[in-house]
Parts: sequence; structure tokens; C-alpha cells
Amino acid sequence: MLHVPDVLSPAQVRDMRAALDGTNWIDGRETVGAQGAQVKRNRQLPESSAVGRELGATVLAALARHSLFFSAALPSRFVPPLFNRYEGGEHYGVHIDGAVRALSGGGQQLRTDLSCTLFLCDPEDYDGGELEVIDTYGSHEVKLPAGDLILYPASSLHRVHPVTRGARVCSFFWLQSMVRNDQQRSMLFELDQNIQKLRTRLGECEETVALTGHYHNLLRLWSEV
Repeated sequence: MLHVPDVLSPAQVRDMRAALDGTNWIDGRETVGAQGAQVKRNRQLPESSAVGRELGATVLAALARHSLFFSAALPSRFVPPLFNRYEGGEHYGVHIDGAVRALSGGGQQLRTDLSCTLFLCDPEDYDGGELEVIDTYGSHEVKLPAGDLILYPASSLHRVHPVTRGARVCSFFWLQSMVRNDQQRSMLFELDQNIQKLRTRLGECEETVALTGHYHNLLRLWSEV
């Protein structure tokens, strides 16, 4: 799991919330299979929503400029961002995201390597609503400031706790990474981050050039593009 801060500016969040508050939401169960529908209680923008498509493009443009996100995710293709809303006790029980999603319009499919939740409200705006991710290291609850994103393996069990006050509004989506293996992707991320720290401390030198070469050779070995 990785906390990616400042994906959207406060002004972008305000504009996005204003646009979302004027839209019509549908039952979130319309976009999941039979198993998910048994535990999902929230509302979403329809996948066909023009507002949703426009706001989703803003999200993807912001992520394209975010070096930490790119280093961690190594994105290849995205499912267009969706938007959901929880209030009045709404929640999403324990579930796992589908491994493959169809992309609308072209008949293409995408492997969901990573899940993303971008928060569009601050933690003090609502009670409950924590995203809980369950993995081999235990359970981790997440509730981030508006404009921040959590990135985690789509293979993880997770849930959203009931919202008992206020409204929890987020964008959520999936991506296919150039490197499908979580361990390999994690190793590349750690190597890249340490190369950046060495550059800051030492400047460009023989060692940073050599390590950068190792990084790209590993990426060349493991990537699927």
C-alpha cells in the first residue's frame, strides 16, 4: 500500500465536488456482479456520465504529472475513473475486485493489477467510511485528506466501513501495470526511490548512472508493453 499525496490541488477538489454535487447518483449495485451486490450499499455516477468522464480525465491528467505515483504503479492502461458516495450508514462489505475489466466502447479488456482510491473529502467531514485493506500483514485502515490517493494491490480483500455522519465522496479506479508481479514492482519502486535520494545527496555520478542502468535493465526484463 502506498499513500500518494497531493494528486489534486484544493481548488481542483472544490471544483470537482461542485460538479459532483449537481449530478444524479445511481445504486452502486448496478456496476458489480452478483457476489458484490450482496455486500455493496453505496451510490455511484453512471459509467456513461459525461460529468464523470470529464472529471476522470482530470484525475488521469493529474496522475500523469505525479512522479511518485508513476514510480510505484508503472501504469500501462487505466480503467476510466469512477466516482462513488457513501452516507447514511452506506458501506461496502469485504470483497475482492475482479481480475479483469472490460473497457467500454472498444471491446478491450484490462487486467486489474492495482486499485486506486482518490479521496475528495477530508477525514473530519464524515464519521466512519474507512477503507480497510486486508493482506498477509494484517488489516490496514485508510482515511486520507482530500486530494490524496491510496494505491494497493487489487488482489487484496478490502471493504469500506459504514459512514455514520456526513458523506464520503471518492474517485476509484484500476490500472494494469507494465510489471504485473507485486514483488518485482515493489523492488523497482524501492530502487528508483533510493536512486533519487542518492542523486539529491551526491548529484549525478558514476554510481547513480550504474544503478539507473540496473533499474532500466530490470524494467526491460520484467515489463509487458
